[in-house]
Amino acid sequence: MQLTERHREYWARNVRLTIILLAIWFVVTYVVGFYARELNDITVFGFPLGFYMGAQGSLIIYVVIIFYYATRMNRMDKDYDVAEEE
Repeated sequence: MQLTERHREYWARNVRLTIILLAIWFVVTYVVGFYARELNDITVFGFPLGFYMGAQGSLIIYVVIIFYYATRMNRMDKDYDVAEEE
């Protein structure tokens, strides 16, 4: 199969989206954890922010990332006519 410019554009958008979401994942997982002591000075819902992010906040962000990726890719698949038939 010969790759067209449309295939390359689809793949480039897919890779760009993946890199952005992985960067967000990295920040939530490692950077927030690294600065947990400093974040504990901030209180959210009665809990220190460092504890909250470790216990629940990061998990919520992971679910949002997954939902956003699935929704965005479904829309992009339809735009590029590569969507699976339902």
